[in-house]
Parts: sequence; C-alpha cells; structure tokens
Amino acid sequence: MEQLFYQPDLDLGVGYLSEDESRHCIKVLRKKSGEPFLLTDGKGFYYEATIQDAHPKQCTFAVHRKYPEPSRNYTIHLAISPTKSPDRLEWMVEKCVEIGIDQISFVSCDNSERPWLKTDRLRKVALSAMKQSQRATLPALSELIPFPDFMKALSGDAQCFIAYVDVSNPNHLVKQAEKARDYVVLIGPEGDFSDAELTLAQQHDFQKVSLGKSRLRTETAGLFACTTLNLINA
Repeated sequence: MEQLFYQPDLDLGVGYLSEDESRHCIKVLRKKSGEPFLLTDGKGFYYEATIQDAHPKQCTFAVHRKYPEPSRNYTIHLAISPTKSPDRLEWMVEKCVEIGIDQISFVSCDNSERPWLKTDRLRKVALSAMKQSQRATLPALSELIPFPDFMKALSGDAQCFIAYVDVSNPNHLVKQAEKARDYVVLIGPEGDFSDAELTLAQQHDFQKVSLGKSRLRTETAGLFACTTLNLINA
C-alpha cells in the first residue's frame, strides 16, 4: 500500500512537505526526485504529485491531480470523558480514526478522573491513524469542555445518544440508530454520568441507550459505539 503524506495547505498552493514529513519521505522511505507519491490535505481530498526536490528538510513537489475521498451519508461525533490513563485514550482515538469518525469531543463530567488533556498529542495520534488507514479527512478534536457547555454548543438534527449503565435499559444502540443519519454519542467516565448529567442530556433530546450486557471501559465503549454506527451504515 502506498504511503500517504500530509500537507494541510495544499488547497492554498503550498508545494512542499513539513520537515518531519520530508525526513520520513526522503530519509526513511528513500524517495527520489521524479518519483510519484500521494498526499492529502486532511480536508477530504487526495493529491497525486511528483517529487521535484528530494530535500530531507523541505521536499518540494508538483501536483498533477486532485480528487475527493468517497463521501458518506452519515457522520459520527463521539463525545467522551477522558480516561485516567492517557495511553488508553490515545488507543481509542487511533482506532476510531482508522475505523471512521468525524469528530471527537472531550467532555469533563462530574465523575471524570482527569481534569486536563494533552490535545496536541491526541491530534498527532489522529493524524498518524488517518495516514495509516489511507483516509483523507482528519477528524476534528476538541479541547476539554465542561458537560453543560457541550450541551449548550450542540446544534443540528443529529440522532443523539447517551450510553448509560442501566441493567433495566433494553434499548441497544444497534437497534435505536437509524441508517444514514448524523450521530452524537455520549460516553461517560468509569463512574458513569451523574443523575444530573443524565437528566440534562435527556432534556436536550439525548436517548439513553445500552452498549450490551458487559460493563465496558470508557475507551472500549467509545470504540464500540464508533464501530456499531459504521457497521449499521456499511
């Protein structure tokens, strides 16, 4: 499979790779001047190009063709409380991007275990996963936002779900999600959402759903929800 490179300003006519991308292209993959290669702007487009100057600090290229990533008739927005372990959250972001996700919001809840977040690191993980999976759209990742503020900022007509640990709740996500819709799914911390948060979510038309009989870790629940919604639309 061909290596995919990233230059976010391709639509502005920028014709060179960043120093990190140049080093990987020229030093690691040993590409030469005149060789074709594939780029993306992370905004839904691929670019076929040819290397002009194989410089390891600023590799220049000429674009020959631009074409869009195949479109989808649904979007997935995952809103999740950060896990105590940064590694677990990075793992989830990586896998969700590989499977297919449009936006991830990090939400501070009453029972959240981490009051801070290294979003720069998470964006690097998302970028690497986008290139690895040959996708052309880099998902939007938010800064950490308080739960009530997240609710106030929501707009649109997406199907909204809140995954809540409730053994009496028979409504599984796979049965409640409609095909070809925009989705917002809330995943809480290990201690789950508080009663006040559940009430607030339901006041904003979030439907309480189950993710199965097993009690899942936060990052597992996030990945499960992402996978389920993609499979519904497969």
